[in-house]
Amino acid sequence: MNLDLQFYWGLLLRRLPVMMALFLVCVVSAGVTALKLPPTYSTSAQLLVEEPQIPDSMVAAIVQTDANQQLQVIEQKLLTRANMLDIARKFNVFEGIRSMAPDAIVEGMRGQTDIRRTGGRGQATLMSVAFEARSGAIAANVVNEYMTLILQESSDFRMSRAESTLSFFEQEVERLGDDLDQQSARLVEFKNANSEALPGDLNYRQNRQTLLQERQARLERDVAALVKQRRDMVAIFEATGRVNAERNIQLSPEEEQLERLRFDLEQALGIYSETNPRISVLRNRIAKLEKSLQDRADAAPKPEEGEEPRTVTVLDLTLAEMDQRLESMEQELGTVTKELEALEASIQATAGNAIVLSGLERDFGNIQTRYNEAVRNLNQARVNERIEVSAQGQRISVIESASVPQEPSGPNRFKFIAAGIAAGGGLAVGFFVLLELLNRNIRRPFELQSKYGIIPLAVIPYMEARRERMIRRLVLVGAFVAVLIGVPAVLWYIDTNYMPLDILANKVFDRLGLT
Repeated sequence: MNLDLQFYWGLLLRRLPVMMALFLVCVVSAGVTALKLPPTYSTSAQLLVEEPQIPDSMVAAIVQTDANQQLQVIEQKLLTRANMLDIARKFNVFEGIRSMAPDAIVEGMRGQTDIRRTGGRGQATLMSVAFEARSGAIAANVVNEYMTLILQESSDFRMSRAESTLSFFEQEVERLGDDLDQQSARLVEFKNANSEALPGDLNYRQNRQTLLQERQARLERDVAALVKQRRDMVAIFEATGRVNAERNIQLSPEEEQLERLRFDLEQALGIYSETNPRISVLRNRIAKLEKSLQDRADAAPKPEEGEEPRTVTVLDLTLAEMDQRLESMEQELGTVTKELEALEASIQATAGNAIVLSGLERDFGNIQTRYNEAVRNLNQARVNERIEVSAQGQRISVIESASVPQEPSGPNRFKFIAAGIAAGGGLAVGFFVLLELLNRNIRRPFELQSKYGIIPLAVIPYMEARRERMIRRLVLVGAFVAVLIGVPAVLWYIDTNYMPLDILANKVFDRLGLT
């Protein structure tokens, strides 16, 4: 495609009035809007996140939130709808605020608020809060109100976290203490109910069982021997009509029983300690028999001088003595048998009791461990709560408060005018290009050749008369003058009688989604 500068220059001259009109509309609208915008004042305050005065190596902090994350949370809570409405109405931020919709107030407050955070590894975490308002006093009041809310939110956040943590661990310690008492009561109750079959004294009961089994076997042998001796004595008496007359009975049954008890006591002392119940029983029985023999000896008649001891040959006395010994051994054998049965039952029950007791002790140990951990956490929570109360932990402090600005910070009128010029130029160029893209007429030989494949032999331009040329130039100049005068006049009329151009521009920007 050949670039025909003369052709496009002609098109530009013909379309220049409309392009100028579009350009002037944008430039004049931007200029009027920039000049009519009221001055705005902006002020800011600086916040610093201070590190805790007590290092974490000594007391671990409860609030482990990163400083930047904490500032993000505080920012979101600060910009809530309720806060924006309260602050805007409290300081009358907007003119005619009572007639404004709540959504417009919130949107305006958020749009005029600028919050920035800086920080990083090895750097202090800072937060800057700025606000732009129609007067310096309003801007300073709003920023200071922001500071108050931020500091209050930070304090409430850390205090509520410390108090809730302390309350939680207090409840946890109380709950685990109750569980520990209940488990301890169950453990004691089980031990009391199964005191004879606990695994702790299993070795003692097994050793006791072995000793009783040996004693049972010895008693059974002694009983069998005594029964055989009695049977032999009866047989001898039936065969001879007398009991061994050569044997003089020097000891009574009580004396023989006393000798046996003393013998048993000597054997028992070799096995048990002095405090064993078995030793105490034997000593009591020996003491009773000694007292009985002493009383009988005191009451018996003294033998006369020269009289020999009387030979006892009566069968009944001998059999009575043997029967008494048999009865004593059988009673002792029965006692040993009952104790063996009780020991065997307790030993058999020990295995099951050991499993149950192990479970109870394991649960008790687990609860004890959790209780100890909860107590440690409770103590730490109390220290942290004290740190927060005394403001010794991490906190947000104001390093620079908002001051009332003396000079307006905006609006940037040059920026508005530059934007109007750019928008007008863009519309004008866009209008020219759009018409060129939509025009399908053949206006040059090149277009005839590219569209129909026809090569023209010659080109005869339109020969314009002098009068026509003058009329065309006058029309062009008139159009320029009309655009230069008419467009500002129309805009002035709209601004004066219909709607201020700044409000109209804002509405147009709202419709286009440019605000």
